[in-house]
Amino acid sequence: MDRREMLKFSAATLASTLQPSAMAVAKERASSLASQAVEQWGIFEIALEGPATGNPFQEVTLAATFTHEHRSIEIKGFYDGDGVYRIRFMPDMQGVWTCISTSSAKQLNGHRTQFVCTAPSPGNHGPVTTAHRFHFLYADGTAYFPFGTTTYALLFASDEDAATSLTAMKGVFNKTRACVLPKPLGQGPQMLPFPSSGAQVDGRGGTNDYTRFNPAYFRLLEKRILELQSAGIEADCILFHPYDAWGYKTMPPEADDFYLRYVVARLAAYRNVWWSIANEYDLIKARTTADWDRFFRIVQAEDPYSHLRSIHHSAVIYDHSKPWCTHASLQSYDFEKSAERRAAWNKPIIYDEIQYEGDVERRWGNLSAEEMTRRFWLAAVRGVYASHGEVFIAEETGPHAHEPSWSDAGRLRGESAPRIRFLHDLIAAHTHVGLNEFEGSYYLSSGSPNELYLWYFDDHRPARYEFPLPNTANFEATLIDPYAMTQTKLDGTFSGKSRISLPSRPYQAILFRKVSDVTGKPTGKAPTPEVQD
Repeated sequence: MDRREMLKFSAATLASTLQPSAMAVAKERASSLASQAVEQWGIFEIALEGPATGNPFQEVTLAATFTHEHRSIEIKGFYDGDGVYRIRFMPDMQGVWTCISTSSAKQLNGHRTQFVCTAPSPGNHGPVTTAHRFHFLYADGTAYFPFGTTTYALLFASDEDAATSLTAMKGVFNKTRACVLPKPLGQGPQMLPFPSSGAQVDGRGGTNDYTRFNPAYFRLLEKRILELQSAGIEADCILFHPYDAWGYKTMPPEADDFYLRYVVARLAAYRNVWWSIANEYDLIKARTTADWDRFFRIVQAEDPYSHLRSIHHSAVIYDHSKPWCTHASLQSYDFEKSAERRAAWNKPIIYDEIQYEGDVERRWGNLSAEEMTRRFWLAAVRGVYASHGEVFIAEETGPHAHEPSWSDAGRLRGESAPRIRFLHDLIAAHTHVGLNEFEGSYYLSSGSPNELYLWYFDDHRPARYEFPLPNTANFEATLIDPYAMTQTKLDGTFSGKSRISLPSRPYQAILFRKVSDVTGKPTGKAPTPEVQD
């Protein structure tokens, strides 16, 4: 063996001894990444031990920079009590992410880690955003039609009440409005978000320490938000409200801002979170318009994922054209003003409070199921959205005695919910965007020009009607009874002016869907339909 061959042999021997080591390192790295795999729009969380003395809520800063390829995002952390600090991150791109922490505390500074973001699991469509001016989409492009409800106390209700409420919501509603700060439940002392000294009387009273938080309260909120997420329900989190018994609606400005930053740091990584800055903001007299504007700006700046943002009113409508509003949230049922509002705000509109189905004596709380259903249809054909609510007088005896109302996370007792879902499914089956209102029809009509037309007759009951369809296409027609939840497909196809016999009952609808282009003359008078009773 000459010297050259000897060198080749030595190099091959060295390579053979090094190769297993390199492979072992690669396998170890792959195993480490696999053990820290997080699905797209899931949550990657870092938990670190740090200072527990003094006031860590205010005295310690913590953040982490997450990097994927050329893109970096700074995420703020929060103190979770007992010396534990957390950073939560919702990755929106698949692949390897790295991160490094920065902190004012030496123990928390400079921690490095990495994880791999995998494909989302079935049912995970990502966060909801606005699209097509007046509508909504999930991040993966799936259409989202907000057909929500109202359960103010859900996030801090008992496990039993929350489970009852969640069971009734599943498969019916895809959004609920819920308060972050507590409201009195009338069930004795309640868990509160801030430490409080002094005994609570019937769940009220006490002196608040606005420089600290009660982490256990926020862990309960997170548990509820995850339960909603698992059920495919968006959590429209109400940050302020006037239904207060502990002084939260009159916190000093620095406490307001401190609270908002903490809530956003804890909750923003949950993909199903929306931000409602306030419910009936104008009833909180200690706040000015400048305050509400400031709250919007804080939430917008602190939220790295740009979750949806709105504010709800009692009498004075907020200026929803302001850039930090992503959509309008209204307490009203004057749907006839929707076109004007859409033109002024150029944003989606959700009529989040259209009064309540129920039987209480207050004028806002005794709608029939028929009227609640009607209002959802009036919203839909105007190209806007609505939210459900329900309040029934509590039963005095029996298995449901003194239980909370649905609006406070109790049992669903009304009859409009399945009819609301029927409308949602009808829209979802026929459009990938949403309905847009059409002008110039005596009866309400909406849809997509030359493709889809939906007429709703409201309280009118015509025995026949001539529909001005385009004469360039053939349409199939389906007669709809919104309350009976029936659909009757009519024989034949229709084109141009088509007179159709109707059942002469109020609250009926008819849907026309294009099936082909016209190849010959438009069809004439349509046959009389057979209607299901």
